[in-house]
Amino acid sequence: SLPTLKSEDKNNNKWKSLYQIQRERKRIMRETCSKYKSNSRRIITPYHVSRIFVEDKYRVLYCEVPKAGCSNWKRVLMVLNGLASSTKDIQHNTVHYGNYLKKLDGFDRKGIYHRLNTYTKMLFIREPFEKLVSAFRDKFEHPNNYYHPVFGKAIISRYRVNATKEALRTGSGVKFKEFIQYLLDVHRPVGMDIHWDHVNRLCSPCLIDYDFIGKFESMEEDANFFLHLIGAPQNLTFPKFKDRHSNDERTTTKITQQYFAQLSPSQRQRSYDFYYMDYLMFNYSKP
Repeated sequence: SLPTLKSEDKNNNKWKSLYQIQRERKRIMRETCSKYKSNSRRIITPYHVSRIFVEDKYRVLYCEVPKAGCSNWKRVLMVLNGLASSTKDIQHNTVHYGNYLKKLDGFDRKGIYHRLNTYTKMLFIREPFEKLVSAFRDKFEHPNNYYHPVFGKAIISRYRVNATKEALRTGSGVKFKEFIQYLLDVHRPVGMDIHWDHVNRLCSPCLIDYDFIGKFESMEEDANFFLHLIGAPQNLTFPKFKDRHSNDERTTTKITQQYFAQLSPSQRQRSYDFYYMDYLMFNYSKP
């Protein structure tokens, strides 16, 4: 379970209040799981832990949720692991394509269970609609040689009436409304993607009992509290820089509202229903 506060921290009101917040988040997550999910007795397979990164030195397991600070969390894990001396030195491609960090599904059954039972398990989440808009802006509003041909072409050919040959050829210029049509379509022309999948599916929180639940909205405070709890070096703080498209404004509540204003009330409601479990489990209020 969550590392206990050191005795000298017990008189520190800031640490005490952050500790209480953690207990409350865990309680809500567990209650939601016991109310809606019957899979608490299921066996944990390598598939369930395929998104979990392992840091053996400080005994940390981190489930990666895209668009919720995951690049910077991987940088922190690399520093903890002794793979870099500072988070500032680590490039985006090194973080995502360098394969420096081990994943939990790379261990045998015994190794997986040993770490699940003895390491501090954490995940960081984000308000579902903001996370969704952030992913859309990142993948579809910038040149991208994977998302445009793979997702863009399929989305435009399925949902755009009178699409131009150019749009069908490149898959560029997907509109938010078309993206939502794809997301809500039971017969999607192309599969799901980790950038807009449910946290529920990515991290299996009803099957794996996470010790620490951080939120993107209080990232700095939550992240540095977590580093304090695991006894990380004091000079290691969570980086604040924006990893990609650093000139773009971060996706805020206001920006998210502007995107959702393009949808019909029924599409907005169905989008909420789509992420209902994430809203409930992590105690985000309905937008």
